Amino acid sequence: MLTGLVGWPTGAAVAQSPNASVRGLPDFTDLVEQVGPSVVNIRTLEKVRSSEPGAGAPDEEMQELFRRFFGVPMPSVPRQGQQPNRPQEESQPRGVGSGFILSSDGFIMTNAHVVEGADEVMVTLTDKREFTARIVGVDKRTDVAVVKIQATGLPAVKVGDINRLRVGEWVMAIGSPFGLENTVTAGIVSAKQRDTGDYLPFIQTDVAINPGNSGGPLINMRGEVVGINSQIYSRSGGFMGISFAIPMDEAMRVSEQLRSTGRVSRGRIGVQIAAVTKEVAESIGLGKAQGVLVRGVEEGSPAEKAGVEAGDIIVKFDGRAVEKPTDLPRAVGNTKPGSSVGMTVFRRGSTKDLTVTVAEIEPDQQASAAAPEEKPPEANIRHLGLTLADLTDAQKKEARVRGGVRVVASVDGAARAGIREGDLILAVANTQVNSVKVFESLMGRIDKTKPVNVLVRRGGAAQYVLIRPAP
Repeated sequence: MLTGLVGWPTGAAVAQSPNASVRGLPDFTDLVEQVGPSVVNIRTLEKVRSSEPGAGAPDEEMQELFRRFFGVPMPSVPRQGQQPNRPQEESQPRGVGSGFILSSDGFIMTNAHVVEGADEVMVTLTDKREFTARIVGVDKRTDVAVVKIQATGLPAVKVGDINRLRVGEWVMAIGSPFGLENTVTAGIVSAKQRDTGDYLPFIQTDVAINPGNSGGPLINMRGEVVGINSQIYSRSGGFMGISFAIPMDEAMRVSEQLRSTGRVSRGRIGVQIAAVTKEVAESIGLGKAQGVLVRGVEEGSPAEKAGVEAGDIIVKFDGRAVEKPTDLPRAVGNTKPGSSVGMTVFRRGSTKDLTVTVAEIEPDQQASAAAPEEKPPEANIRHLGLTLADLTDAQKKEARVRGGVRVVASVDGAARAGIREGDLILAVANTQVNSVKVFESLMGRIDKTKPVNVLVRRGGAAQYVLIRPAP
């Protein structure tokens, strides 16, 4: 529902205190003209295997009759003049996102979750030219990706200095929420250095961001890009006043590696850490709560070779103070593997200087690769074209969800609706789903001939999708 808003009184009608500082609202029109041509729309496609209806596949009633009377499955016999049923590949829409031009020769930055797993990436410029893009590199840890199109003379963005960004200043976003291209929204910076993950201190804003804005630029009043719009805090799947952007200094470090090698190399030292509480700091003589507590040291790791022990408090790394648990992974991760770095630890009442040779962190792996788990229960919802599985505890932790089911396979109606393998289904028919058993129970109470509304989460965004059952 669209609801009208009562506007503010005109400037002449607003009473001002004699000592008040009068400031007008910002005008974004020049910024839109300046930066707008550098923002692109990104559509992703995936190839889906499907079968032609009626090409020799008997319906379920005939199969059941044949099984009852003859005791064997009914053979699949092609109709006259038709070839046997063969799976066919066709491109289906997968998702919509945003991006912006990094360089005039066609390098474009976006979110990793926008393009990851796509079979084809289509980029549309504001002048309506469309290109098939090549994925240069994807970094899931920071959610940054770089793609390349074959074009020259493109209008590249200006990258801003994140250190000049101040809480309370106006910022603007341009993107494609829900596929609506070249949409402009604005707000203020709500917070900087917002901790939501190990490697990224996000910029928090109140700029309206929705699914489809992912990968678009966050722009300051000087027309500079200061962040990549990446996530929202939401209980409904839509904007609720809090959005997060990846700082451009972090994004540029990642993009430079992606453009040069196609991957990101990060350091590791092999420790398990925890926060240092005020009570612990006082009890061991540290004075104040600072640094990180070493809970464990991996055997044969750089930390063990450097002499780090369980119970140590790491208070400095490479000359920089470690104040909280997220500081250490970021500092180590941004260190070039093979570098020898100084580290200060607090141990049994005194400090000790150590030197650690940083190793390279292992590539992203599935949680089950490190600790194999029993295969979770699966369900085949044939009339929707879905094969679903329960989420393991590790998968719930990684996705930061309490419930839902994982899409193992998507064909027919589900594939046509844009659902793909790896998506999470959080609700069906406005009812929360916590397991495949619950999903099957709900399906038993729903008319199988009517479209079904499901809430699907992909990456950091959720949206409602209507699945039309196969005829």
